[in-house]
Amino acid sequence: MATHVIEPRMELEQHLHMYRQMAKIRAFEEQVNELYKGAKMPGLAHLYVGEEAVAVGVCEALRRDDIITSTHRGHGHCLAKGATVDRMFAELLGKEAGYCRGKGGSMHIADQDTGNLGANAIVGGSAGIATGAALSAKMRGTDQVAVCFFGDGALGQGLLYEAMNMAALWALPVIYVCENNLYGEYTPCGDTIAGEILARAKAFGIHAESVDGQDVQAVNATMRRLVERARRGEGPAFLECKTYRYYGHHVGDVNREYRTRDEEKRWMSEHDPLQTLAARLTAQKLVDADTFERILADVKTEIDKGVEYALAAPYPTPEQVDEDVYA
Repeated sequence: MATHVIEPRMELEQHLHMYRQMAKIRAFEEQVNELYKGAKMPGLAHLYVGEEAVAVGVCEALRRDDIITSTHRGHGHCLAKGATVDRMFAELLGKEAGYCRGKGGSMHIADQDTGNLGANAIVGGSAGIATGAALSAKMRGTDQVAVCFFGDGALGQGLLYEAMNMAALWALPVIYVCENNLYGEYTPCGDTIAGEILARAKAFGIHAESVDGQDVQAVNATMRRLVERARRGEGPAFLECKTYRYYGHHVGDVNREYRTRDEEKRWMSEHDPLQTLAARLTAQKLVDADTFERILADVKTEIDKGVEYALAAPYPTPEQVDEDVYA
């Protein structure tokens, strides 16, 4: 694994911001799990714990007006792109103050103000949306970039390849980010994906790279190159981020018989994205351990206030049942 040495003070502040963003996502998801276990949250949620470096590394390379599309495991993407925890919690609890007025829930959160066109409960379902957004940007003559997040399970969906084919033909400014967490629901990806993942994108003439998805610095550095490439009009790119989800496929998947506890412990102890960044900055004597403790304390306060806000917020009134419904 490469060692990233940082020197300018501004870059240090950016790295501490990325640490905070990852810590916020993890604390948010841990609280979501508690809300589910306490029967305060309707429905299921697919937790992003362990994968924080992907969302943060990618979104920190984007501008506010750049576009993302998300997945059923999308809370991390939303927060990394600029969503606030209070309105996120409100949406998960079905409250009117949520981003979709409580009607989207965990798998359909969108926030156009931050360039988030929304999560999608259909595996690979947002590939066409992100590619369409990139086509829009090109037709309007802006230098916006679209990012399509999807998991390794989406590599079995034809829509993804149809979208990539069009993106390559029209040289669209879209980056396809594959979050390869090694499992499609309960099946190892080696049992469902034939051949090499990057070869699928390269077959369309799309520039493709792979990166350690547990290293937020590596993800961010790679993504910045790909974003600038897209802004220059050099067409689409494909980025595989090798990562790992600490919890089950969803909050109800607690036994996880399809993988061992030793495997989970190894990823948590050897490849944790927060620990990796903190250890690197500490080893370079740029910050001390107290800095991270203060960040974690601030994040806990933010999460606690967000939960309190959402629990106290009102539900939509019955009269709103047919509002904001388009299909």
